[in-house]
Amino acid sequence: MILPIYIYGQPVLRQVCEDVDITDKENLLTFTRDMYDTLTHSGGVGLAAPQVGKALRVVVIDLDIISEDMPEYKDYRHAFYNAHIVEVSEETETLSEGCLSLPGISEDVTRPSKIRVTYYDDDFNYHDEWVEGYLARVMQHEFDHLDGHVFIEKISPFRRKMNFSKINNFLKGKARCSYKVKTVKKK
Repeated sequence: MILPIYIYGQPVLRQVCEDVDITDKENLLTFTRDMYDTLTHSGGVGLAAPQVGKALRVVVIDLDIISEDMPEYKDYRHAFYNAHIVEVSEETETLSEGCLSLPGISEDVTRPSKIRVTYYDDDFNYHDEWVEGYLARVMQHEFDHLDGHVFIEKISPFRRKMNFSKINNFLKGKARCSYKVKTVKKK
């Protein structure tokens, strides 16, 4: 089922998410399927549970959509339960990012190039590993959502000011995009 994506201004996007009960596999897998359907419909590469209105530590990432340019991500499609970033490298890189919850905004963001993460995978196996490259960037973006953060917090005050009218429109309940959304109530 395709779920509406919550647009910036929705309170759930500012909440720190709770770990999920990984023994509740049936419900988690159903929710994850809905998240994948929503992600595919919206054309994104990653989606966190708060973006569909749930303050739960669940993320789905599908990098197959970029595999023509990055063949190493062919068929890469994974869910992450109870994901946490526990360590980051000092080395950073800057790349452009966008977000389904902030449609129409794309900005350069500097992030660590390598991260150590813990999570449970699609089969509910525990992982503690270092990740780098584009996957590390997507994980950081999505895992930030689990801690109540969005990428525009990581851009310069000048660039935030340049996007003020778009951000202000989100806060007034206005968003233009090709997928189903849930905005704040219009004031």
